[in-house]
Amino acid sequence: MTYKSFIEALNITWIETSKTRIKAEMNTTDEHSNGNGVVHGGIYMAFADTLGARGAIMNLPDGCVTSTLESKTNFLRGATLGKLIGESLPVHIGRTTQVWQTVITNPEGKKLAVVSQTQMVMPGEGPQLERQQAVRDGKIT
Repeated sequence: MTYKSFIEALNITWIETSKTRIKAEMNTTDEHSNGNGVVHGGIYMAFADTLGARGAIMNLPDGCVTSTLESKTNFLRGATLGKLIGESLPVHIGRTTQVWQTVITNPEGKKLAVVSQTQMVMPGEGPQLERQQAVRDGKIT
């Protein structure tokens, strides 16, 4: 299987993308496992980072980009392969930083992980700026 990006390899389906809430689902497969039929902890982190970054992108001013500055994950329980659900909410939307908290659950609603991340906001240029501004403006997903 060939992917254009790591985000594609995560199999994320966006449910809601707004300035105040990001919600998505991810279908995990053997590629996302730790080799024992359980979702690898790094997948929780990557899924949450993608959602928190998307929230930050939705709040970017013109001419700015975002990048993760810090991330902390509390692993609460393991998950067998299948669907993960993530919801990311802003804790702080500032001029130079944003803080987002993502809760990852299984389809039964049991919490699997809670991730807090800080996104820095900075002037951008080139392909990164073009892509993030296009995502913010709904031109691409």
